[in-house]
Amino acid sequence: MAIQFFIPHQISLEVYRGALDWLMIIAGFTMVLGIGSLIIHHTNKLKHQGEGWGYSVVTLLGLVVMAIAGVRGMGIDTPFMQIFIYAQNPIQATMFSLLAFFIASAAYRAFRARSFVATLLLLAAIIVMIGRVPIGAKIWPPIRDISNWLLDYPNMVAKRAIVLGVGLGMISTALKIILGIERSYLGGGK
Repeated sequence: MAIQFFIPHQISLEVYRGALDWLMIIAGFTMVLGIGSLIIHHTNKLKHQGEGWGYSVVTLLGLVVMAIAGVRGMGIDTPFMQIFIYAQNPIQATMFSLLAFFIASAAYRAFRARSFVATLLLLAAIIVMIGRVPIGAKIWPPIRDISNWLLDYPNMVAKRAIVLGVGLGMISTALKIILGIERSYLGGGK
């Protein structure tokens, strides 16, 4: 699908549209397969009252409630959106706040200026942090431009490298599963 952007031809566009159609069909089947697998896994856990079976009750109850709310509609003032706003958003906020503490802890360990690279990273982080707050421009006016340059160029290179690496990892994992090389998802490993 990514190659289509580099080949501006009608045949390429038709192949792209066909791939999108197949993607929607496969996504529908994987949704059914995923929901079925979720139900089977958690009902088995409930039957045997395995470790954490209470979480299985909550998971299945949440699945049923959200499915019923989703069937009733997905507009702004529907039960589905109300559940999303008042349940999902606070859960996400909690996860991101925990992530912020983890990042702060990792930054404390990483920003000890023990080498040239660590010192450079520390200096870039300080410039970006000071450049992103309003008082930074009052302290030194060019710091905002330097901060923006650091975010737009070196940081963007790192982001693109990470996205490319994740994409290649997803492709290789998908190929391993399709070819039967990876079987850990079946429960026992290889």
